Amino acid sequence: MKKIIFLAVSALLVLNLPLVRVLSISNRKNFSEKIYSRSGARDGFAISYTHSVNKGRVHDFYLPAGDGGLELFMTEFVSYGAGIPEPYETDGAEFHSTDNGYIISGLNRRLPKLVMAVGVIAEHSVSFGKTAMEGMEFSGNNEFFLKEFFKPQTSLVFEIKRVSILNYFITKKLEVKNE
Repeated sequence: MKKIIFLAVSALLVLNLPLVRVLSISNRKNFSEKIYSRSGARDGFAISYTHSVNKGRVHDFYLPAGDGGLELFMTEFVSYGAGIPEPYETDGAEFHSTDNGYIISGLNRRLPKLVMAVGVIAEHSVSFGKTAMEGMEFSGNNEFFLKEFFKPQTSLVFEIKRVSILNYFITKKLEVKNE
């Protein structure tokens, strides 16, 4: 009997240890509303939205930083508008012109966490996986529209954190399909 109790207590302890590293996307006012992504915490992610002025799609690319935060390392956009960074604002940033628009790489902006609101018409989405990070291609396989998970105008917190195995399994997850 003592052995069974010991094993049960040990299993509960292991299930509650923060062993799983995830990108957590949570409602800033109600942290019980959240989704997790392991691939986002491992490989990074892209936030995409329709710019309010020029109506072009903007893609901001983030990597997990060594200190547990996030690093905005690149942005891709169709044309300049309010809020688009200038390459001269950041040492080491490089400006590139492509067939699809423009890229500013080498931004290296570190954030402890990213706070943003789900737009009403911006069509905010988050993408994961190698296609999102390397090829800058977005498709139904790895692009998730935030309004499908949170109400428009909900303030969200994106952060890298460790969660328990139990918490991970009972929380909704966003993962790359067919990778």
